[in-house]
Amino acid sequence: MQKLFPKIESTLQSLLPETISNQRKESLDPLASYIREKIKTKASIQLNFICTHNSRRSHLSQVWAQAIAYHFGIKNIHCYSGGTEATALYPMAAEALKKSGFHIHKISEGDNPIYRIKYTENAHPVIGFSKTYDDGFNPKSNFGAILTCDSANEACPIVQGADARFPITFEDPKKFDNTPQQEEKYLERSLQIANELYYVFKNVLS
Repeated sequence: MQKLFPKIESTLQSLLPETISNQRKESLDPLASYIREKIKTKASIQLNFICTHNSRRSHLSQVWAQAIAYHFGIKNIHCYSGGTEATALYPMAAEALKKSGFHIHKISEGDNPIYRIKYTENAHPVIGFSKTYDDGFNPKSNFGAILTCDSANEACPIVQGADARFPITFEDPKKFDNTPQQEEKYLERSLQIANELYYVFKNVLS
């Protein structure tokens, strides 16, 4: 299996999962257990990261999860994202991923552009665009639903078709839009998500 693009590998090596608090680990550990059980039973692993607008945190989580699973050699895993409504993948979220080494190419324009997001040379890219979590692009059953924002967590006490639900919420970098801190804060949130998902997937194999 090919490695991730070098800059992504370098980013992963710089992460510090040991700094994650015990309280935060209590939110992350059930997801690791869920994935571990799927591997044991040789079941397909489908993860749908859900946020309100499917524009920032859910996309960052989807992309990092797919890449980190690949890094650890976890096969038969498919990561998705969706929202309680559809808007567009926010360009600064894509830019944060690009800064960590992902190869991102916009393959359609319009109000909700579609992006091809590659993390290694030959694996299928992540297709990034905003959609509702129950969009036809996403799985309809037998998936883990990861709620990445408080409002989606509150709006979706039950996620239709999910066989498990995990509230793992992150602060929204949107509040820094159009400020001098925007670029820094988007990268900070992206790396937090990478750090915590690295912890999850590493624990899957422990």
